[in-house]
Amino acid sequence: MASQGRPKDSFHCVGIIFFLLGLGTLLPWNFFITAIPYFQARLILGNCSVGEEDGNWTSESPGPAPRCSDDFNFSNWLALLSQLPLLLFTLLNSLLYQCIPDKVRIVGSLVGILVLFMLTAILVRVEMTPQSFFSVTMASVWFINSFCAVLQGSLFGQLGSFPQSYSTLFLSGQGMAGTFAALAMLLSMASGLDSQTSALSYFVTPCVGTLISIVCYLLLPHKDFARHYLEKRTPEEPGCEMETKAGLLSPVDGPQGELLHQSNGNIVVLEQAGLKCPPEMMNGNGGANHGPPKPSVLGVLKKIWQLALCIVMVFSVTLSVFPAITASVASTSENKTWSEFFTPVCCFLLFNVMDWLGRSATSYFLWPEKFLRLLPAVVGLRLLLVPLLLLCNVPQRAYLPMLFRQDAWFVLFMVVFSLSNGYFVSLTMCLAPKQVQPQESELAGAIMTFFLALGLSCGAGLSFVLKALL
Repeated sequence: MASQGRPKDSFHCVGIIFFLLGLGTLLPWNFFITAIPYFQARLILGNCSVGEEDGNWTSESPGPAPRCSDDFNFSNWLALLSQLPLLLFTLLNSLLYQCIPDKVRIVGSLVGILVLFMLTAILVRVEMTPQSFFSVTMASVWFINSFCAVLQGSLFGQLGSFPQSYSTLFLSGQGMAGTFAALAMLLSMASGLDSQTSALSYFVTPCVGTLISIVCYLLLPHKDFARHYLEKRTPEEPGCEMETKAGLLSPVDGPQGELLHQSNGNIVVLEQAGLKCPPEMMNGNGGANHGPPKPSVLGVLKKIWQLALCIVMVFSVTLSVFPAITASVASTSENKTWSEFFTPVCCFLLFNVMDWLGRSATSYFLWPEKFLRLLPAVVGLRLLLVPLLLLCNVPQRAYLPMLFRQDAWFVLFMVVFSLSNGYFVSLTMCLAPKQVQPQESELAGAIMTFFLALGLSCGAGLSFVLKALL
């Protein structure tokens, strides 16, 4: 029931809108990494010499793409050029939010993503040399993820004005983006259409999803419930205001990429309906102070450095092998249908489902919450998964041996890999706000967001080294 003076969210419309917006923010990354087999088919075919593979194989042929030399290192560059703009534009957005209105940044980013995805869909029907296709795709990846960084930061800022349950719905939508992309890939492959038509239908899906996100965001201010909270962001009594703390991160957070909920300088104004400024906010003359002293970056970092280190370690390990190495693992089965669906199912769908379960587990327990000194060591155990995945059935290798040929080994490693990724990401993000004072939680959120993006970028860079070790 809505409290006095607050409209009700009829039929949970605002909650549904934020869920769909969360889904839309991570669709680009997930649709690109899930489509790695398609991109590699177009790039690798140009590098296949006669006799190296079946010379009669074309992009319309059934079955997986030939396993030729991947001179472009597409999956490595995809990860790197997706995460670098996330790091750079997350910082840039923190400077732009005071200069450019939220609506301009959010709608402009969504329109930019829509246009670039339409370009990606059109390129499915355009014959290009592998070099030209690679360059255009990488440029598109860079700009799409730049828009995504601004979009996520802006939406997180607006969510700071809403109840915490709406942040949970937004982050739940982000968590479903990877599973949605994997299911879309499986449906397009199972449709029985030729490869080009299947790829075209696959890339049209995020175009529709982004268009729905634009409509949802434009509807948001027309809902009384949403307008009630959005109007709170404008201070009305400058003499009696305080900075709001960032909302605690929900246990459910999004696939590659998954950001900490933070507030971009939102102001909560004490209304005059019988409310008075707290005594600690009053100065000696009866006037109002400006709240607690501004927290320092160094002071907050000293309190959460272990969690910041852990989030860097988690994403460095994850992005170093996913998807650059894991998407290259091939099935040893003689069943052609299973071999074709092996990567979408065992790499992408399995990762996203297990990652979501790992994040959900923090709703029930937060171990080791009372022993934070153990956390870096426990997170460090995930490093053991890197050599295990490197020793799976990756055909393109020159140095390391192949010890785990059977599909079951890869599936087992991926379950542990994705479950631990989801759990430790959500755990560190949940514990960070609990280590600082309420007035410091916004800065803690910004710091954790920066280290999250840093971990993603480090992992993407490390993937080049691991690929070379093969």
